[in-house]
Amino acid sequence: MPAYDNLRLCYGDIHNHCGISYGHGSLEDALANAQQRLDFVSITGHAHWPDIPPDLSQVTVDYHLNGFNRLKSVWPQMMETLKSKNEEGRFVIFPAFEVHFTATGDRNIIYKDLAGEILYPTSLEDLHRQLADLRERGIDILAQPHHIGYRQGTRGIDWKSHDPKFAPFVELISMHGCSETNEGTRPFLHVMGPSDWQSTIQYGLHQGHIFGVTGGTDHHSGHPGSYGHGLTGIWTTACTRDAIWDALYSRRSYALTGDRIGLRFSINDAPMGSVIEASETANITVDVSGGGAIDCVDVIKNNQLIRRFSQYEFETPDTTEVVRTKLHLELGWGLREVESTWHVEFGVREGQVINVEPRFRGRQVVSPLDEESDAGTHTAWVESSNDQCVNFVASGHGNPNNYTANMQGVCLEVEAPRTTIVYANVNGTTHQWTLKELLQGARSASLGSLETPSLRIHHAAEPHELIWNCSLIDAAIEGDSYYIRVRQTNDQWAWSSPIFIR
Repeated sequence: MPAYDNLRLCYGDIHNHCGISYGHGSLEDALANAQQRLDFVSITGHAHWPDIPPDLSQVTVDYHLNGFNRLKSVWPQMMETLKSKNEEGRFVIFPAFEVHFTATGDRNIIYKDLAGEILYPTSLEDLHRQLADLRERGIDILAQPHHIGYRQGTRGIDWKSHDPKFAPFVELISMHGCSETNEGTRPFLHVMGPSDWQSTIQYGLHQGHIFGVTGGTDHHSGHPGSYGHGLTGIWTTACTRDAIWDALYSRRSYALTGDRIGLRFSINDAPMGSVIEASETANITVDVSGGGAIDCVDVIKNNQLIRRFSQYEFETPDTTEVVRTKLHLELGWGLREVESTWHVEFGVREGQVINVEPRFRGRQVVSPLDEESDAGTHTAWVESSNDQCVNFVASGHGNPNNYTANMQGVCLEVEAPRTTIVYANVNGTTHQWTLKELLQGARSASLGSLETPSLRIHHAAEPHELIWNCSLIDAAIEGDSYYIRVRQTNDQWAWSSPIFIR
């Protein structure tokens, strides 16, 4: 796709928390976890709440104020730690803090450079004034709206106060829920209440706003990029501070739930996030590289579905002996109160491992009042890998309820003959199946008796289920907007930033 010829894909999480304010886990553990999974990150400290509701309980108020004071006290040392862990070109860190606004919606304040102070605005309008003053002094900074779907007045976005100069993108998905529209996947279940149509992405588009979208975990246990909780993909010229910042400001970003779905979307050779002039036709092109089998690709125009590409439209090619696919191993289940640790070698006997994608999760904490120890927040890591296997260590408890996943996993992209053996050696015991069997469907095994943990290797998708190239010609007029929504059969999703006709 010409619009992406000179761009590369990077993944990051710019909204997550740890014990530097209210949250759990050390900053060092949070950064170690991020390095396993991400190309760029912000570790966000809670800093301020100027319009804190007067009817909150004193316990809740004190908890927040103590967290704000903690961040203020550790901020200088935090900045030094961020500088020491930053690796330009490989792992880029952006300093950030969060300000709550009951009336107009929360903001993550993100500095471009590894310098800056905490701001204490009295309102969103005052925040914008302070950001403008900093920019006049040559300090680049932005304010990202997040968990926007809550009703206005309960920390959801007020689109009337949205200013794209300071918020070029908004958060679409996190542990709080999905803000695309008021119905759909991953509803808002937090104590702050349900989502509201006037606080959604689609309402913002309906009002004519121009913005990109991102995903962030909003995880509170020191696990940036925690699998399944939100992720941002960006198309950038390089994995450097300047290039990543430019990609975010240019809205070449998209939101994901967890799997590293590759998504390219263009109209008339302009990439996602672009503002283009109206022409007689909109030549829409979409390329998707799935993290699992793709179920459908939706083209959304002016908040309406105008085309759904489904798996049944693509011809099944002739079967080849050597196949390129993805193998996703998960470990977990078992009793909720029992922690288990697994030492794992996962690989193929024949063929080649092309890429290793950690799909590690942190403990399920999104509310700052949840009680949890800081111990054990660096719970999974890759020890080594080669062209046929990966070795990793992971710890976890059983799923906290029947609706919340707490498994640890790794996904291998492999090229191998269908007859090869796919194996997982867990704590000295080997479980194995042929790739041909996994192409038919998932396989699982117990790691002990009925109530002990288990493992599962997910269904390995055929190549035509993983790579889709879609195109559409549409009539577009000034004021139209388009975006792409991708759903996989494993309920992992991706949403592109829109392209705007103006």
